Amino acid sequence: MGQEIERKFLVVGDSWREGAEGTLYRQGYLAKDKERTVRVRVAGTKAYLTIKGCTKGTSRAEYEYEIPLLDAEELLDLCEGPLVEKTRHKIPHAGHTWEVDVFHGDNEGLIMAEVELKSEDEQVEMPGWAGKEVSDDSRYYNSSLSKKPYKTWAGT
Repeated sequence: MGQEIERKFLVVGDSWREGAEGTLYRQGYLAKDKERTVRVRVAGTKAYLTIKGCTKGTSRAEYEYEIPLLDAEELLDLCEGPLVEKTRHKIPHAGHTWEVDVFHGDNEGLIMAEVELKSEDEQVEMPGWAGKEVSDDSRYYNSSLSKKPYKTWAGT
């Protein structure tokens, strides 16, 4: 079974930007409910269909398949809600690759980092720009951001 184990953090400051190059991501959801999500993602010149199970702690079932770019573009038109648009930067730090997402469009102003782990109890050295952990806050899931974008959050 495919499995994703990740922790998410809000990003503070700009020190992470030094030398970081990003890839534009556009993604939408064909299905999203409590038990599963089906996502279509265009990442630069590649495209993927991803099925994820419900999150338990910091892990969940995940299956991802590369699909033709033209198919993905057509599938994005079938997705619910606004697309989630972001630029993803991959940053190596202390033996892990961190992914820093700078959101655009309806989620402008949100910058979030995530790190994938091999196990839920794996220790990870935090970079100085990793702020508050939001792994347990479902508002920060990309599928949630497509339903209730960051710009609609009161008091954020």
